[in-house]
Amino acid sequence: MATLDDIKQSVIDGNLETTEVGVKRALDENFDPEAILMQGLIPAMAEVGERFERQELYVPEMLIAARAMKAGLNLIKPMLAESGVEPVGKIVLGTVKGDLHDIGKNLVAMMLEGAGFEVVDLGIDVTPERFVEAAREDVQIVGMSALLTTTMGNMKGVIEAITGAGLREKVKIIIGGAPVTPAYADEIGADGCAPDASSATTLAKTLIGWVDSEIIMPS
Repeated sequence: MATLDDIKQSVIDGNLETTEVGVKRALDENFDPEAILMQGLIPAMAEVGERFERQELYVPEMLIAARAMKAGLNLIKPMLAESGVEPVGKIVLGTVKGDLHDIGKNLVAMMLEGAGFEVVDLGIDVTPERFVEAAREDVQIVGMSALLTTTMGNMKGVIEAITGAGLREKVKIIIGGAPVTPAYADEIGADGCAPDASSATTLAKTLIGWVDSEIIMPS
């Protein structure tokens, strides 16, 4: 298990090169790609999130760790697909129409990937119609972000569009960004909000019923 522990520590340390070296060594030693994911990469990002919540790490360190994790994940993604390993869930992310700020969204995307989610990143300045189109696919969660109070109001329009398309019962909706509050999430009918990437990951796992490493999909 030392190899997987080394991968985990490399991610926590944010060392991209040693993470890649560790994943390649694990593959050379015939470790199953799923074991690398579930016992190396995912636990590393879980610990990074916990340290962030305890204020032992800050956004720059979390971002560096997420990049290291993604480098390792990219090495095993093709093998995971070939072996039929399914993601724990599928989530669509994007900043709302008029908002071009994506640093927070990008970090959320990397943290979610590190937790085992398949992430569909729609990018910035995403229209309600584009969110609806993505929600029609086999996704469990739609996530929106906004950094500005002037664009935050567009979140309500996305929820209304998803509801109008008959998809609201199919997907959970989470929102985030500097001006977003739980009260605003309730006001517009979102299922929750998160102030940071670690909280967003925890919220997403809760919404799909991830309890004690088991996935219970909502009915």
